[in-house]
Amino acid sequence: MDVSFQLYSARNFSPWDNVLSHLSNLGYTQVEGFGGNYEDAAAFKALLDKHGLAMPSGHFFPLEQFEDDLGTVVATAKTLGMKRLFCPALPPEQRVADADAWTSVGKRLENIGKQVRDAGLRFGWHNHDFEFAACADGRLPMDILLQNAPSIEWEADIAWIVRGGQDPLAWIDRYAERITTAHVKDIAPEDECIDEDGWADVGYGVMDWKTLTAALRNIDVDLFVMEHDNPSDFERFASRSIETFQRF
Repeated sequence: MDVSFQLYSARNFSPWDNVLSHLSNLGYTQVEGFGGNYEDAAAFKALLDKHGLAMPSGHFFPLEQFEDDLGTVVATAKTLGMKRLFCPALPPEQRVADADAWTSVGKRLENIGKQVRDAGLRFGWHNHDFEFAACADGRLPMDILLQNAPSIEWEADIAWIVRGGQDPLAWIDRYAERITTAHVKDIAPEDECIDEDGWADVGYGVMDWKTLTAALRNIDVDLFVMEHDNPSDFERFASRSIETFQRF
């Protein structure tokens, strides 16, 4: 299976030419973009082509980009060959335990999704853990977002679901028709990998990725993106993770 790689994981290991060369040599065929790749989209596309890599998806932050400058977002995405655009987060000050606030965000996402689809692209949300912290009324922001944005996709970051104190298999089952893309990363055993914020290379942590991958494939997820939020060694992470995932 073709495997993608979230380039945010390699943000501290530029130049990008070297990063992309290494990923290609390891057998990656796809990457997922983030803001650090978009300053000169045409030049970055030339680098992708040079190394035989595609960029089918990308993260755009903050959400306001889609509302205030959608033309630039769409042009950037199309230059790089993207089909799926994801908003990956809200800034910390907007992560409030208020159901009305999350309802508002959901409605904004639904409106943005329509405009992005009208432009010929796909749109969705990428979660962290804060969407699983209950609001004052007991509801979870992740449910509120998806209920108020019924037409958008969900790029499920499975490890963040776990860090949010939730059972990922239950969420995969609950939103089987919404999850189209998945982030694949691992959580280190307690008190390990402290210098890497407690994350591990895929297959070297506590996540049961064999079972999780089977569950995601069973609901037709067709884009799996390797990610590590803070690796101390990008080459180690990229190599170990693709080796692990290709065994599933």
